[in-house]
Amino acid sequence: MRPRITVITLGVDDIERSLRFYRDGLGFKTNGIVGREFEHGVVAFFDLQPGLKLAIWPRKSMAHDSGVPLRDTSPTEVTIGHNVSSEAEVDAVMAQANLAGAVIAKDAQTTFWGGYAGYFQDPDHHLWEVVWNPKWIIAD
Repeated sequence: MRPRITVITLGVDDIERSLRFYRDGLGFKTNGIVGREFEHGVVAFFDLQPGLKLAIWPRKSMAHDSGVPLRDTSPTEVTIGHNVSSEAEVDAVMAQANLAGAVIAKDAQTTFWGGYAGYFQDPDHHLWEVVWNPKWIIAD
C-alpha cells in the first residue's frame, strides 16, 4: 500500500454546529452540506491543502456505513496536527480556535523537544495540536 491520505473524516454529533465551527470559526473553505437527498448521506467537505480534504459526517451515519456500532470515544484516540511556521502563528491559531468556540485543552507553550505547541478540541471533542517545530519548514 502506498500512503495516500486524501480525506480525514471526523464523526460529529451535530453537523450544522460543526459546519459553523470549521467554516465560520476557523475559515475553512467548503461548499457546505451535501448529500441531504440520501439517507445517511449528509456530509460536508473542507479544502485543506492540495490533495487533502477534511470531512464531517454524523457519527450515526458513519456507524451505519461502516457496520461498526457507536460506542464511547476518547479525544485522545487521535490528534490532528496543524503545523505552522512560528510560535506567533501557534498563538494566532489558538486564539482563532478559542474565538470559534473551541475548548482549549492545553495553552500553547514550549515543548520538551524544543518546539512550541498547544491543543484545542472542536465541538465534538476532536483534539487538534497546533505546533511549531523548528526542524520542519512549512511551505505556505
